[in-house]
Amino acid sequence: MEMVNEDVLRKTKQWRGYVQAKLGFRNHWYPIFFSSEVNEGKPVSTKLLGENILINRIDGDVFVIKDRCLHRGVPLSQKLECYTKDTITCWYHAWTYQWKDGLLCDILTDPGSRRVGKLKLKTYTAQEAKGLIFVFMGDIDPPPLSHDVPPNFLDDNMAIHGIKTKVNSNWRMGAENGFDSTHVFIHKDSQMMPENETVVPLGFSPNRGEENKMVTLVKGDEGPTGVFDNLGAHSRPIFEGTIQGEPVVHSVMGGDKRIALQISIWLPGALKVDPFPDPSLIQFEWYVPRDETSHWYFRTLGRRVENPVEEAAYEKEFHEHWKPLSLHGFNDDDIWAREAMQTFYEDDWGWVNEQLFEADRNIIAWRKLASEMNRGIQSPSDL
Repeated sequence: MEMVNEDVLRKTKQWRGYVQAKLGFRNHWYPIFFSSEVNEGKPVSTKLLGENILINRIDGDVFVIKDRCLHRGVPLSQKLECYTKDTITCWYHAWTYQWKDGLLCDILTDPGSRRVGKLKLKTYTAQEAKGLIFVFMGDIDPPPLSHDVPPNFLDDNMAIHGIKTKVNSNWRMGAENGFDSTHVFIHKDSQMMPENETVVPLGFSPNRGEENKMVTLVKGDEGPTGVFDNLGAHSRPIFEGTIQGEPVVHSVMGGDKRIALQISIWLPGALKVDPFPDPSLIQFEWYVPRDETSHWYFRTLGRRVENPVEEAAYEKEFHEHWKPLSLHGFNDDDIWAREAMQTFYEDDWGWVNEQLFEADRNIIAWRKLASEMNRGIQSPSDL
């Protein structure tokens, strides 16, 4: 993996750290699986921040280890061999590790080796919340999970359901697409607006002279760090697109439901849209770095529920209505848009050659905040 060109970093110094973060930010919590994807005694492999990892559930608890044998560097997942529930054995030379701490506890081909009990495979801290498995990628003592998720996600009465998709673009394409206040133009043909009785404008024209009001920064010491997009309150929504004064395209007026009143993005890369896609729902989504050219897109919708009956009703409504209508019918447009951007930014010069405009002020604020407030940049040397 190549480091970012120094000429690029010099020309983008105001958000240098963000440009360097091809593989994301180290020492942060990231969602990596839904809880339902990791079953008892059935290890699954994945890639997170460029690192290959293995996840297993033992007696209900989740354990995470590096997917690379210390002996000759082969992936343990190439042929999973777990002769006891607490260990995993490398298929090549039978080095055997404990899931709980990565300790090399046995070598089946040489039980008397002095290596036994002396070496440890890297392990990662995991935590389950709201039906997702979060993994802490880093080397410091993990902060509370609440410092790395959007506000309200962990509320006791917030029921969460969602989906995960691999997207073939860098995670920053995902984050900036989600927080981009004029990208809504790509959704103008979505069936969600008429079917959901709402309207989304083609974009927003910022009120000139109010640039300093367009974002609010939150630098959390005891909570998450992020940026609120205030453009909606300091702009004019555009419902009719014109070329040389002639109308050429209109927003679809589906009804008078008010949604997306508050949009914010939070370290290490999570969006909150409140409310969305309905006044009763909040969308929380993550752009989780997989490697330099792909990310995991977690799309979740939250609703406040008061009892198990309401929670069950919401789960049914999510799968039958909101998942196809909004998460696919609306957000699938975001996927191809991100993938279309990837080539331009892949060699890093896109950060220099792009031409931003007034409505991108929120994206600029996000880049600067992320560069300043992240807990570390994942580099190829960490892999």
